[in-house]
Amino acid sequence: TAIPKLRAAFAETEKWARILGTANVGEINAAIEADDGRDMVLVSEALHEKKISRIADAILADLAHTRLVLIAGPSSSGKTTFSKRLSIQLRVLGLEPFTISADDYFLDRDRSPVDAQGRHDFESLAALDVEALNRDLVRALRGDQIDLGRFDFVAGKRVSTGRRYAMREKSILVVEGIHGLNEAMTPTIPAAEKYRIYASALNPLNLDNHTSIYVSDVRTLRRMVRDSRTRGSNAEKTLATWPSVRAGEERNIFPFQEEADVMFNSSLLYELSVLKPHAQPLLELVDRESPVYGEAMRMLEFLSFFAPLGESYIPPNSIVREFIGGSCFE
Repeated sequence: TAIPKLRAAFAETEKWARILGTANVGEINAAIEADDGRDMVLVSEALHEKKISRIADAILADLAHTRLVLIAGPSSSGKTTFSKRLSIQLRVLGLEPFTISADDYFLDRDRSPVDAQGRHDFESLAALDVEALNRDLVRALRGDQIDLGRFDFVAGKRVSTGRRYAMREKSILVVEGIHGLNEAMTPTIPAAEKYRIYASALNPLNLDNHTSIYVSDVRTLRRMVRDSRTRGSNAEKTLATWPSVRAGEERNIFPFQEEADVMFNSSLLYELSVLKPHAQPLLELVDRESPVYGEAMRMLEFLSFFAPLGESYIPPNSIVREFIGGSCFE
């Protein structure tokens, strides 16, 4: 299948790697040794900031047609931090962004679809109350006031927050959710009136001149580190559930990625060196008898090629902070 936008996003990232002089792991390790990786971190972060700022410029240029920005992407691609940083860049331009999470429009659990195993399938578009979401978006874009609900995951139903929202002249609506690029999520709003962003972690690195890195490994490690930090979850659980997460993405996200107006690559060339000290001890705890033991060993071997990198130069608004902690957005 033709994937010109995805190829272009990879090409851009390879260009970033050339700017940093870090096309493979050996060059990254050398850069870390030279100055604790300070230059590599600061330039990587500046490249991200410039890209986000350009996306904000494109949204402003299209403001006459588009007041709705949709952000989608697979698990652990840093959508939350990206959307917050994009909102800041939109404010720099004099706009007033307001974020709505599509997750707040989940159907009450008793109406939610189940998969073949009888488990709730929250990755499916059928789990969202598309009608309610569209009703609110249409009303908001028309200038009417809407009630802001939130999904209570413990109670398994949508509850009122008592908050209301109405757009003003400079307002822009930012909707975050995995189905954002699927026309079926916002069918009542014409395609020309939506600006669609696909955020994903596309790592262009090679271990050496012949061996590339699995693209999804970065996201697996991000999720493992974050789940351990925020949910007290272990590496075994992350690795065991990852195949079903990936299967959901193959169904619900990847088929629509080329619908994006722009792709944002959230991966940072230095991040595997930063994730290593967090992920390594978690992977080492996976039991030899575990069904995911082989996968844990593969990841440990893969991480062994990276020199570890400390966190002193990583800014608090970095995408990687969403996973390792210390984010100014938490």
